[in-house]
Amino acid sequence: MPTPAPPPAFSLPPGIRLLRLKFRLLSAISTEWAFAEAWKLFTTPRQLPQKGWEAAVLASARQFTVTSSNTDIVAYEWNPAGKHMVLLVHGWEHRASFWGILVQALVAAGYRVVALDGPAHGASGGTRTTLPAFARAVQAVADAAGPVYGVVAHSFGGAATVGVPVQFNQLQGGRLPRLVLLAVPGSTTAVAQRFTALLQLPAAVVQRMGRHIRQQHGRDAESFSLVQVGHRFPTEKALLLHDRQDESIPFAEAQEVADSWPGLDFRATVGLGHNRIMRDPQVLRQIVDFLGAS
Repeated sequence: MPTPAPPPAFSLPPGIRLLRLKFRLLSAISTEWAFAEAWKLFTTPRQLPQKGWEAAVLASARQFTVTSSNTDIVAYEWNPAGKHMVLLVHGWEHRASFWGILVQALVAAGYRVVALDGPAHGASGGTRTTLPAFARAVQAVADAAGPVYGVVAHSFGGAATVGVPVQFNQLQGGRLPRLVLLAVPGSTTAVAQRFTALLQLPAAVVQRMGRHIRQQHGRDAESFSLVQVGHRFPTEKALLLHDRQDESIPFAEAQEVADSWPGLDFRATVGLGHNRIMRDPQVLRQIVDFLGAS
């Protein structure tokens, strides 16, 4: 019986190899130059091509605009007569229309639904954003559209909402009745480490990024992490769903969040990865049921 051929070795995309070479050369010349280019790359989301179904999702919405940090933030509202409002917060390089299937499920359940395009995403202004800037945009939409009954947040959007954090319903006691998190990172430092490892950034550049965050925000990057602050978020009930085969955020990080957050309802999925968890029928049923649970 012939011996099976080994799997082909993983090959880096040419673009990554070129970026590694670029940063190796920049770092040899100037740590500051290398940092500036790395930070620009780290804070600049790509604008992904629009999918065919996205226009139909937005066609049934009322569009409105709020201002956050002198940037126009575009948001959308469905079923304005709904009794309770649910705010949807997308992740990195996504946009409000990516929530289309969940929007339909929530409207069918009687909710008023609001979703935003984060800064530098979708139709909103800007070309670069950070975790605090994203949270300020969520805050602006929540303040304009509230009171907020529930939030469903994916990935980077969940990290911004809970890690910064966004302050909901300040005129009604400051608590959020329901919070649903999908595929969120447990540690902002770990996210940065994956980025710097991919590009093989020198230690001096990584340290410079850490100093920049402290200078800009008066706190260390890890202080935004859900494993550090999630348990303090003022919500009556919180649900976390994370897939065991998530290719972007390791499942172990979700387990760490659950271990650090007493009372968090933590549920694992299998085979959905990082993005399909947003539109899986079983996950959608769990979200709707959780939002309506007394």
